[in-house]
Amino acid sequence: MLQQLEGKEWGWVLLYKEGSDKSFCALDNIREGGKEDLEIMTADVSRVRDIHPVYNITSAPSLLVFREGKLINVVKGCHDKNYFSAVFNHLVSTAGDGTAQKSVTVYTTPSCTWCTTLKNHLRQKGVHFSEVDISRDPKLAEELVRETGQQGVPQSKIGGEWVVGFDKNKINNLLGI
Repeated sequence: MLQQLEGKEWGWVLLYKEGSDKSFCALDNIREGGKEDLEIMTADVSRVRDIHPVYNITSAPSLLVFREGKLINVVKGCHDKNYFSAVFNHLVSTAGDGTAQKSVTVYTTPSCTWCTTLKNHLRQKGVHFSEVDISRDPKLAEELVRETGQQGVPQSKIGGEWVVGFDKNKINNLLGI
């Protein structure tokens, strides 16, 4: 994979899981949102086991975005084709100061008003993020508690650092806003 990325300004690798509805959704929407000549590498995590541990990827599907051979963003889950098109056109991969945006994952539930406030804040600032609704998957909720020691939402993982609740100052500092 790294050899194929060598010498290219941009590269994309979709880590997916064969048989997963979310993975098929992401793959279809990536194909529809991409340009005809866009080269997207794919790897089934059931068969290829040496990529996701290197980049600390714990869920599939995840689209890894590389610039000049370095991972700059991870898009987790399935999004619509327009969103993926924006990723490929580099419209959602930079922070406010023009540097590569850290990956952002927001863990939410549908009834959480602070989750909505956090997501609205990120959208207003033009920050790309992946959303994980932990109410739909008890295993994800358990993983979150193991990882952070906290049960409440929202929780965000920004560039590998956890933020519990809507801590606007910490979120803005981590994202360079």
